[in-house]
Amino acid sequence: MSEDKGRAVILLSGGLDSATVLAMAHEAGYVCHALSLDYGQRHRAELAAAKRVAAAHGAVEHKVLPLSLDAIGGSALTDRSIDVPEAGGEGIPVTYVPARNTVFLALALGWAEVLGSTDLFVGVNAVDYSGYPDCRPVFIEAFERLANVATKAGVEGNVFKVHAPLIELSKADIIRAGARLGVDYSLTVSCYQADDEGRACGHCDSCRLRREGFRAAGVLDPTRYRV
Repeated sequence: MSEDKGRAVILLSGGLDSATVLAMAHEAGYVCHALSLDYGQRHRAELAAAKRVAAAHGAVEHKVLPLSLDAIGGSALTDRSIDVPEAGGEGIPVTYVPARNTVFLALALGWAEVLGSTDLFVGVNAVDYSGYPDCRPVFIEAFERLANVATKAGVEGNVFKVHAPLIELSKADIIRAGARLGVDYSLTVSCYQADDEGRACGHCDSCRLRREGFRAAGVLDPTRYRV
C-alpha cells in the first residue's frame, strides 16, 4: 500500500466496478469510508454484496443510507411496472435512474465534508457501459466544480477531487486491474434483476457487459446465475 493519503469516501454499490474502485483507493493509501445507498432498487441483493465487499477490501467504515428514489420512479430499476430490458436498443435505456449519480455524489460529498475529507471515489465508466449521461467525464468534471463552490470546505480553500479511475477503461481492463489487486468478484452483484440470493439473470445489459468483460479479460467468471 502507498503512503497514507488521508480519508476518502467511496461510493460502493456492491457491483464489479465499485469493488474495483474500493480496492484501488485502498491500495493508493486512502483510509476508505464506503457509502452505499438503499434507494428502492429492485436488485437489493447488491446491498448485501456491498457489505461483503467493504469488509473484504479495506473499508474502515461502511454506511448504508436510505433514499427513496422509487418514490419518483422513472426507471426500470426503481419501478417494477417497467420491465428490465434483456436486449440492447437505441438511446439511453430505461434502466437509467434519473439523477442517480448526482444525488449519490452529493451525499458522498456531504459525508466527506463531515469527515474532513476532500476525496470522493466513484466507479463510473464511459467505455463499456449502458450510455448513462451521468457516467461521462463531462459529468464528473462538472460535479467536481460544483463541489468546490457549494460547500463550506470548498469556499474556505479546501479543494475537492472526484476520482473516477475506471472512466476510460474497458470492462476487461477493469477486471484485470481488480484481479491484480486481489478483488474477489464472487462477492459482487451486478445484475439489474438479481434474486434475493444475489443470483444473476444472465440476460440484462449489466449481465451482458459483465460476462463479456470476464471473457475478454481471460479471467474466470465467478458470477452465480439462476439458470
